[in-house]
Amino acid sequence: MAQTVHRMPALTLNTDGHPHPRENTLVGLTAVLGAISFITSFFHNLHLLTSWTGLFGIVTGLLGMYVSVTTAERFVLMVTLGASAIGFYLGIARGGLWG
Repeated sequence: MAQTVHRMPALTLNTDGHPHPRENTLVGLTAVLGAISFITSFFHNLHLLTSWTGLFGIVTGLLGMYVSVTTAERFVLMVTLGASAIGFYLGIARGGLWG
């Protein structure tokens, strides 16, 4: 009797085979906020955008870490949480949340 092999896609956050829509949404949201915060931290006049997106990225990243299920989710969350934190700290250093 031949057995079939179920292969998972190479790039997936659901390494356990179960869907995690809430966790994946938090990972995606943290990734977007972290990228925006990190990229805009290179521009001094965008400190408001940098600090606010960094703050929201940190909050969503920590919430995502709290509810994450798989190691792949945690890996992406840690990388993007770090990017959000760097952007947040640089935004605070250059003018803060309110200018």
